Amino acid sequence: MAATAALFIVVLVLFYLASSIKIVRQGYQYTIEHFGRFTAVARPGFNFYPAFFYRVGRRVNMMEQVLDIPGQEIITRDNAMVSTDGVVFFQVLDSAKAAYEVSDLYNAILNLVTTNLRTVMGSMDLDETLSKRDEINARLLGVVDHATEAWGVKITRVEVKDIRPPADIVNAMARQMKAEREKRASILEAEGSRASEILRAEGQKQSQILQAEGRRESAFRDAEAREREAEAEAKATQMVSDAIAGGNAQAINYFIAQKYVEAVSQFATSPNAKTILFPVEATQLIGTLGGIGELAKDAIGSAQAAAKPAAKTGAAVVRRPGPFETQG
Repeated sequence: MAATAALFIVVLVLFYLASSIKIVRQGYQYTIEHFGRFTAVARPGFNFYPAFFYRVGRRVNMMEQVLDIPGQEIITRDNAMVSTDGVVFFQVLDSAKAAYEVSDLYNAILNLVTTNLRTVMGSMDLDETLSKRDEINARLLGVVDHATEAWGVKITRVEVKDIRPPADIVNAMARQMKAEREKRASILEAEGSRASEILRAEGQKQSQILQAEGRRESAFRDAEAREREAEAEAKATQMVSDAIAGGNAQAINYFIAQKYVEAVSQFATSPNAKTILFPVEATQLIGTLGGIGELAKDAIGSAQAAAKPAAKTGAAVVRRPGPFETQG
């Protein structure tokens, strides 16, 4: 009987000790209550708290957690109805506050994010809600994180997953986008045409400038050529005049013969002439050419006579008169 009682006491003691040992897993913290009052936090690992006097109050998950925000209908500032949902990431930093400062932590965070999502998106236009998701996320994060600070919770991120406008608004936005793109295409095409016309006008301007410069240069060179030709003609006339003044009758014969040949050549080059009648004899033209030869001989003879004096005077040279000279 005594042995049975001793065995019962040993078993009772072992059961009491086993009940007093608290093994906490990594990533969790347990709140310890002493007769219903919070006294300590059991960290991960081995913890010993006498049973009956101490008990585990809450098992708090200290890891970062994800909470889905269910879809809801929101009216924007411009009275457009949109459907949206999201997700929130949070982590418990103070297990005691998370256990005793709020009744249901998950439900509280969910309702807090939902109401603030309505507030933030309801204060924006439809275009802003579709194009400024980062701003929505940042505003939600600031508001919700500030509200949950008293619960010992850190909101790490709030993300809006999807925003779905009504079908008619989507169609209107598609038409608006198409019209805007067509407008930009028309503007770009007009700008391209304008640039092309400007370049074409610049090219024509440069071409006209170059043509004008070419005509000016050509006119200048033509005038210079005429001036040189006039100078040569004046010089030739002066030389003929000097020769006549010196008593050389062949000079005037050469001058007249040259004009005679030019006049005859114009008859041959006339485009309307089919038959040419010469009012002069062919022997006169030959005589004129002979006169030119005699003039050249006289000029060469004068140059040789000036170089060396003549030895003796020989027989006189008989020259045939030209067509414009009279026989003396």
